[in-house]
Amino acid sequence: MKKEIPNLLTLSNLLAGCMGLYFVMQGNVLYASYCIFISLVCDFLDGFLARLLQAYSELGKELDSLADVVSFGILPSFMLLNLVEQSCGAQCTTGPFGFYKPFLVFSLALMSAYRLAKFNIDTRQTDSFIGVPTPANGLLVASLPLILHFQPEYTAYILHYKGLLIYSILMSYLLVSELPLMAFKFKTWSWADNQSKYLFLIYCVALLVMLKFAAFPVLVISYIALSGILSLNKSIQK
Repeated sequence: MKKEIPNLLTLSNLLAGCMGLYFVMQGNVLYASYCIFISLVCDFLDGFLARLLQAYSELGKELDSLADVVSFGILPSFMLLNLVEQSCGAQCTTGPFGFYKPFLVFSLALMSAYRLAKFNIDTRQTDSFIGVPTPANGLLVASLPLILHFQPEYTAYILHYKGLLIYSILMSYLLVSELPLMAFKFKTWSWADNQSKYLFLIYCVALLVMLKFAAFPVLVISYIALSGILSLNKSIQK
């Protein structure tokens, strides 16, 4: 029975993603953001408990990917579509691609599914990630409605439909790229073995204190940049 506990948390992740889609259809992207944060917590806990209880299984692995496609791929895509429509109205359908232009955000859903399927068969991603993990995309997109609601001074930066479409295409590429990224999996708790991870976590806390919800996009970008720098340093040392 204990081996099903991680699976129950994975299903809770999926349930939160489904509820988020319902809220987006009701036009409430703020509540959809809350659902992504619930999914993020469940996604962390199912992996943590699977390791703690030694409850690994192929079923759990596949179920986790299916839940993540919804919560961190499909749901963020629909949230971005809502924000794109808010930001440009009729302008969205003019110019290149016309009516289909806003649907570029669905590239995130497609590449999230591709990434998660690739992750399940890629033996290189045990201690690090190859390509941006889907929860990072979910976290960034979930932060946007929260910033709009609690920090409206940043509205002009978020409700910019060209920027949202460019983000969708760029992140879609990064999800399936061969870029090595740091994974926050601790084999030991020693400072020497995890110095870069601890420093980044300290940076995260400091930035959250200073910028509040506006820190999340900066943190995701910093995570990608730091991982790229660490990967480059390793390549130079070799």
